[in-house]
Amino acid sequence: MLLALPLVLTPYTQDLVVKIAIFAIFALSLELLVGMTGLVSLGHAAFLGIGAYVAVLGTGDGGAASLVWLLPAAVAAAAGYALFVGALSLRTKGIYFIMVTMAFAQMIYYLFFGNKVLGGSDGLYLYFKPDAGLFDLENKRVFYYFTLVCLLGVFAFLRRLLWSPFGRALAGIRVNEHRMRAVGYGSFGYKLAAFTLAGALAGLAGYLWGAQSGFVNPELMGFHQSAHTIMMVILGGMGNFAGAIVGAFAFEIMLDVFKDLPAIGAFDTGKHWQLWMGLFIVGVICFAPRGILGLVQRVIGRGDKHGR
Repeated sequence: MLLALPLVLTPYTQDLVVKIAIFAIFALSLELLVGMTGLVSLGHAAFLGIGAYVAVLGTGDGGAASLVWLLPAAVAAAAGYALFVGALSLRTKGIYFIMVTMAFAQMIYYLFFGNKVLGGSDGLYLYFKPDAGLFDLENKRVFYYFTLVCLLGVFAFLRRLLWSPFGRALAGIRVNEHRMRAVGYGSFGYKLAAFTLAGALAGLAGYLWGAQSGFVNPELMGFHQSAHTIMMVILGGMGNFAGAIVGAFAFEIMLDVFKDLPAIGAFDTGKHWQLWMGLFIVGVICFAPRGILGLVQRVIGRGDKHGR
């Protein structure tokens, strides 16, 4: 269905689907930490912002930069910062880990916010899409399919990682870290590797965001961005990579719907979209604690039983 969508979508809706696909990659990177490793980070948006800023700063005003070197540079920059943050924050646990990751994200947020060379609070513009050589990313349909390939590639990679010895070790650490250490697994190294990999994938999403939107500012690294992504993971269903994609689509589509709600008399319902989004998330958590994907699986399971 996603492959056929550009044939029927308006340009605005096609851009919206690309934006959602980028956030789905970002949600997948956070799912690697939250659902697979048991690490809740409120500073994950910092890696998204770094990837986006590298895409813009690496392009400059002289023309399009090659995708061949700029995309790996964005991913490597995000991974490098994730390695640094993880090496320090993973020495803490629980609420302390959450607060330390958020503190590191706020530090880099204010670094970009107060630095005029990096655009300051106004941000930076990207005037040229990356040069991909054989295909033209200036073409919106080509960029759509390029983003979709990236999303499917990240999903396939993480699914394969889930069933690898590395992935099973992460699952064991999530369930009982003390027992895994007792049988000889170095939990710190595994968690640091997962944290760095999650940062790299967030950097990929950031690069795509910068290339698609043509604009980046420090708000991309803000606390609210990390919180939104955690909501996506919860909405879709934690512990399932497909759930992260479903959650990203559900969150962004409902966000778009709530913002376009008509006014009722003097009450502007669309202006208060945060209220409706909050009620929607609370409703999903109350009636579908395993998320939207878990609810679908439960309904299908009941249908199979009735069919028998």
